[in-house]
Amino acid sequence: MGRIVVGVDGSASSIKALHWAVRQGELTGDTVEAVNSWEYPATSWASMMPGLPEDFDPQALAQVSLTEALEEALGAETAATITKIVVIGNPAQSLIDRAQGASLLVVGARGYSGIKATLLGSVSLHVTQNSPCPVTVVRD
Repeated sequence: MGRIVVGVDGSASSIKALHWAVRQGELTGDTVEAVNSWEYPATSWASMMPGLPEDFDPQALAQVSLTEALEEALGAETAATITKIVVIGNPAQSLIDRAQGASLLVVGARGYSGIKATLLGSVSLHVTQNSPCPVTVVRD
């Protein structure tokens, strides 16, 4: 039994990738690990949102968001079988790091191409070029 890592940020493309990864896990017997990563903005939270509570915890908020996305997409029973990982860092690098030792890395494709993809960057492009394991990009 191996491990399938799937990037889940709550977007429609990541939910399609999640469904694909879960089905692949059912076929192969691999476990599924859903990864969500977040980064602090360049400016401080306090300057962006005056009145932000002192106990504001972006890590906890990301964990809740991931859990809710999985439960909405898969149902509570299936979502409970998925390993949930929330990390601080660049999404592409976080997925590559988590894919160490995995049998497969699955990501969604947002469909950017040409200049737009060059300007915005692409998680799927970065992971396909740098992943330590095979990658599946689920397209719309």
